[in-house]
Amino acid sequence: MPLPKLKIGDLTAAHPIIQGGMGIGVSLSGLAGAVAKAGGVGIISCAQIGYQDPLFERAPFKANMRAITSEYQKAKEIAGSGGIVGFNIMCATFKYESYVKRCVEVGADLIISGAGLPIHLPELVGTAKTKIAPIVSSAKAAKVILRTWAKRYDRTADLVVVEGPQAGGHLGFKYEDTGMAPEVMDEEFTKILDEVAVYEEKFQQKIPVVFAGGVFDRSDIDRYLALGASGVQIASRFVVTEECDAPESYKKMYLNASQKDIEIIKSPVGMPGRALHNDFTERTKVEERIPIAKCRNCLSLDHCDRKTIPYCISEMLLNAVTDKPQQGLIFAGGQVHRLNKITTVPQLMAELTLDPL
Repeated sequence: MPLPKLKIGDLTAAHPIIQGGMGIGVSLSGLAGAVAKAGGVGIISCAQIGYQDPLFERAPFKANMRAITSEYQKAKEIAGSGGIVGFNIMCATFKYESYVKRCVEVGADLIISGAGLPIHLPELVGTAKTKIAPIVSSAKAAKVILRTWAKRYDRTADLVVVEGPQAGGHLGFKYEDTGMAPEVMDEEFTKILDEVAVYEEKFQQKIPVVFAGGVFDRSDIDRYLALGASGVQIASRFVVTEECDAPESYKKMYLNASQKDIEIIKSPVGMPGRALHNDFTERTKVEERIPIAKCRNCLSLDHCDRKTIPYCISEMLLNAVTDKPQQGLIFAGGQVHRLNKITTVPQLMAELTLDPL
């Protein structure tokens, strides 16, 4: 059967595929715009989004605010009429509220927010047209967010992203649960759907739920749709496209990765993260703290104590996209070892959406 469209309130994507936000500098206007043009939902990562601006080293926050505007405008130009483009903003981000408000100001179609609970997101977005979506990994987190939003703001989510343990980057699981069996996550996903259904009834609106984490091909998409998902979020597969904003050196790390290269690391954000083995991850095993060369104010004070964090996440993510991938943090999903060639966004979307015989 052909894949259904993904409806998020008054927005409609031709395909039920959201491209996951990847930072620093992996999903910017080039990738997000191309995905939106191809009928998916393109997501720009706000993580140090202005790192290429000459102003960045001197005033990173100001550079990031400028880049939100320029990257969104470029992405929408690429996407064309009807293309859906949004942002991913980590709750742990320094001046999180300012990032959300700027994304709303530029007219973002959607804000997806995780790496923490985006409790105040409805207040920050207000009555703007921008849709809001929390990232959750458990029914408990979904219940806390949706119940709080309903009680405090009399509104609910426009979309819910459920991130499983096979996702790349920050994971909403304990270290011992990052290898959770698929069937266990399937049970949790069903419980999350039940929680969402309560607020669909309360607010008399459809709340699409998309699954993220290890989604690789059409069979995976069909599987999660059969479980009750309205769509999926895919990230790693989009890295090895020509349109991806990451440098070739970064993409080669993905293409050269084997299954044994996938590691669970400790992030300064306070969450486990899935990344590729390299010289940096080796350093984290022998050095209790990697000295910080320069603070760029990426995390809120609640998540970053410069005296105790094991390394600066911005510095390591920047290394990864500035032709020093062996010395940087390269987040990747659990199926990265299956990637073996560079493709294009239109080709990948065609592969993912082609109706199987």
